[in-house]
Amino acid sequence: MKYSTVIFDLDGTLLNTLEDLCDSVNYALSQYKMPKRTLEEVRHFVGNGVEKLMERAVPDGKDNPLFEDAFSCFKEYYLIHCNDKTGPYPHIMELLKALKDQNVKMAIVSNKYDAAVKELNNMYFGDYVTVAIGESAGVRKKPAPDTVEAAIKELGVSKEECVYVGDSEVDHQTALNSGLRCISCLWGFRTKDELLKAGAGENIFVTDPMEIIGVIE
Repeated sequence: MKYSTVIFDLDGTLLNTLEDLCDSVNYALSQYKMPKRTLEEVRHFVGNGVEKLMERAVPDGKDNPLFEDAFSCFKEYYLIHCNDKTGPYPHIMELLKALKDQNVKMAIVSNKYDAAVKELNNMYFGDYVTVAIGESAGVRKKPAPDTVEAAIKELGVSKEECVYVGDSEVDHQTALNSGLRCISCLWGFRTKDELLKAGAGENIFVTDPMEIIGVIE
């Protein structure tokens, strides 16, 4: 087998979280009489963590005197409603089962805050994914390699055994910074054209999760 370990992004890769993120953004914006954002706008805002998501969604970003209040409101609402419309993409569960059957180790690294990453992993992928790491104080977010390196250490594997799977330009850069080959999935939050413009031309592109089996073999 070419790779014994797969490290996954979460949002836009394993889980379609976009509608719950959009609803939570718009709930927070509406509480402070700010204009709501469309699903397409939020799709482009995600990828660098929830603080950056809200910075992009709030008019004038962090310069807005109500930014911190709106951000706190978002976090409180999303913690309760993060699973209203969220679910795995088609064929994700089949992929994870197939990987486990082949004794492939799996981890999740995300820019979503750590408690939510662990909760969602336990809820959906706990039978398959043994390591799930999100944003926490003192650890640099993706595209820095910190969370990927922490996952590799926790799994007890070498970088040479690992491949990274994500859907965004942030994931492409994360893989580069971590020294890993990147599989870019095209069912997530970015199009192939957007990824190519971000320099991901050397990545392996897949349109269905089950294609990943062929890549790692």
